[in-house]
Amino acid sequence: MRLTSILSVAAIGIGATAVQAEDSSDPIIIPIHNWSSQIVMSNAVGQMLEEAGLNVEYVTTDSQAVYESIRLGDVTLEMEVWEGAFGASFRAAMEKGGIVDVGDHDAVTREDWWYPMWTKEACPGLPDWKALNECAEVFATAETGDKGRYLDGPVDWLKHGKERVEALDMDFVVINAGSAAALWAEIGAAEADKKPVVVFNWTPNFAEAVWPGEFVEFPEWEDGCDTDPSVGPNPDALYDCGNPANGYLKKAAWEGMEEKWPTAYCILENISFTNPQIAQMAKLVDTDDLEPEEAASEWLDNNADVWEPWVNSCTS
Repeated sequence: MRLTSILSVAAIGIGATAVQAEDSSDPIIIPIHNWSSQIVMSNAVGQMLEEAGLNVEYVTTDSQAVYESIRLGDVTLEMEVWEGAFGASFRAAMEKGGIVDVGDHDAVTREDWWYPMWTKEACPGLPDWKALNECAEVFATAETGDKGRYLDGPVDWLKHGKERVEALDMDFVVINAGSAAALWAEIGAAEADKKPVVVFNWTPNFAEAVWPGEFVEFPEWEDGCDTDPSVGPNPDALYDCGNPANGYLKKAAWEGMEEKWPTAYCILENISFTNPQIAQMAKLVDTDDLEPEEAASEWLDNNADVWEPWVNSCTS
């Protein structure tokens, strides 16, 4: 049962009335991207705000361009700013002004080359990247000739797999997946006969519970690896190191949100999801086959003790 306590307060003339009086009736614009946890989380947060008396709309947006949209006020907030994937776009928008950092989730993220554990039998030197490169022919396909095949994330995730292959002189061909679902399909198809595969993956998501695996260990991330060629082992190239192994997962908002929707901004500040919570959100869609809106509702129903305090403290 959702928002029971909030609605009971509203019934005696407090709570929701204050929300409607203070917050604009204009819709809060929440962006939707192309991976499950972000879609479910965004719907869950939207449903929290709606039941607190606020107006919400969803818009499908590019996961990199969204930060410029937030900065300009065309989009109100972003629930999943992954350090490895979107840190550069987020920082660029912050430098221009108009977008604010609304704090980190409790979740710790990692995004990088990854393999299911059965792959290690064919390339026992893993997770070291040099050992992976020495085993490149194990991952070769008709598409890649005598070089290994690495399935990277969708192009708009800007994972820079091709740049890393060039910077580290690796015997791999980088192929971009069309969607997150294509990455899961790659792993699932390889599972039956334990075919060695290496793909882009991230945590938190449901996959780590379904297919135990490991991230490839590249040269350790250093600040500047993506902007300064002198950082990292190759002095003439960018992206010659791995992504942050303990990355942040931030929330971001249009700088005018707090004044226009103070209650919604208060709730956004309070929200902080953990790795298991985010993985569960993704699982509801990726393995339980729920629609994102249904998955969001189910997660809220099952976790009222987690999120009701976030809302209650801002509405009562």
